[in-house]
Amino acid sequence: MSLAPDLAALLAPPDPAGLPLPPAALPAPGVRLLRGVPYLVPDGHRPLELDLWLPEEPEGPLPVIVFVHGGAWRTGLRGDPGPAFRSWQPGPFARLAQAGFAVACPAYRLSGEAVHPAQVDDLSAALAWLHGRAGELGLDSARTVLWGESAGGHLAALLALTSGSRGPSVPPVTGCVTWYAPTDLLALAEDPADGHTFEAMLVGGAPADVPDRTRDASPLHHVTGDAPPFLVLHGTEDHIIPSDQGVRLAAALREAGVPADLRLIDGADHLWYGLPDAEVERCFALSLGFSRDRTARSSR
Repeated sequence: MSLAPDLAALLAPPDPAGLPLPPAALPAPGVRLLRGVPYLVPDGHRPLELDLWLPEEPEGPLPVIVFVHGGAWRTGLRGDPGPAFRSWQPGPFARLAQAGFAVACPAYRLSGEAVHPAQVDDLSAALAWLHGRAGELGLDSARTVLWGESAGGHLAALLALTSGSRGPSVPPVTGCVTWYAPTDLLALAEDPADGHTFEAMLVGGAPADVPDRTRDASPLHHVTGDAPPFLVLHGTEDHIIPSDQGVRLAAALREAGVPADLRLIDGADHLWYGLPDAEVERCFALSLGFSRDRTARSSR
């Protein structure tokens, strides 16, 4: 089937950079929420959306936190920071907005839709969208921290370590927070020849069969001296992603001369399972404090 040029132009998807923003909801005191904002329409895939949490009365251009959800790259919801936070009122993103941040929570293509590097390409496009509409939204996109949990922490780290090579449309990243994140996928694999694990589905084959792609998908192998500072939080009793994954990333960053604050959370399993509520609050407070420090104007 072929289309006349004029009709083909009409059928092309709209550019998310120019679409009107949705009306704001008011989910918590002092907070506005723009829910389901399209930021990318990949060819042959569903449109990708983000939620944007904003202070209701901002004081000047806002620093930005981009929160990347987990779910083993296979599932997950953009607005879900993990089961330890689902009962919080107000929720963690509202709290971050109340603390003076713009918080973007982007969806990305899952491993059943596309393999690496599609996921980090999508998140890079989200950064570019935020940068392109920063004036309209009241953002200071040059003060951006990436923050992710589990598979989202892996993607946040991978983007933080490669954002400098993605062109002028992607703003600089001033820090990265990872919670219990995979960092070396080949080392993570119990059986590198198994093509049915979550990491194999991400890279499109058994890690042993696609070693170059597996290495490219591993944040540990992208560490350079140009990386932004990191805060790495990992539970000592993590039975899904061993804490050694976080330890090795922090060690590589430090060896490259990059500030890396490693916090091993005693007794915590994956998703902060088994951690008392007060300790979950402390993990959140540590991450908020790091984000404040990294987006302070004097740190730019």
